[in-house]
Amino acid sequence: MVESLESTGGTDAVAVERTLAGDSDAFRVLVERHSRSLFRMAYRMTGNAHDAEEVVQESFLRAYQKLRQFESRANFGTWVYRIATNCAWDRMRKRRSEESHRESPGAKTEMNEPEIAVEYPDGRPAPDRLAASAELRERMQQALRALSPAERAAFVMRHWEGRGIEEIAKTLQVRSGAAKNTVFRAVEKLRQSLAPFVQPRGAARSRSVGVAFGAAPGTES
Repeated sequence: MVESLESTGGTDAVAVERTLAGDSDAFRVLVERHSRSLFRMAYRMTGNAHDAEEVVQESFLRAYQKLRQFESRANFGTWVYRIATNCAWDRMRKRRSEESHRESPGAKTEMNEPEIAVEYPDGRPAPDRLAASAELRERMQQALRALSPAERAAFVMRHWEGRGIEEIAKTLQVRSGAAKNTVFRAVEKLRQSLAPFVQPRGAARSRSVGVAFGAAPGTES
């Protein structure tokens, strides 16, 4: 039972063992434990909830099918995360290819991008500050849409998910040096697009831009 595994503080390794022994509820525990982090990553990479949900479902399906290949000494969370990043990467490339064939000039699909949290020192921001916040979010959405699938994936994994270059390289199926260059290009493109907000126009704006380029927010969903 799911309850018994959770109540006894069963580890992922125990859940994997039980799943391989035929306990389907044990795999449900793994899904519940890791689906949130996978969805967050997939949403940031693909830019919309529908694709993110599909990525999560496909990732756990692949994980279940390949569970006997999983090494018990490894970390299940890391293993399924790698599967999910590959699923998201494949979906991004496929979608970009489909759009390039059917998209006519001036007709672009609006994506529901992750919102960039903007915080101000006071609890009641003035109208001009709210306008600046909305403008920054829109500029960030445009900048993310302008990145190639590889650049977006590399940026999300490195600066929002805190993943290492080697892991990014494996996902993109390139050498470490190429992965580093892809991260650099993504950051440079975003910096250029957000240049008006990077200029010294107030600590609040500097902090809000920092959210875009800083480490992965721990509590952001």
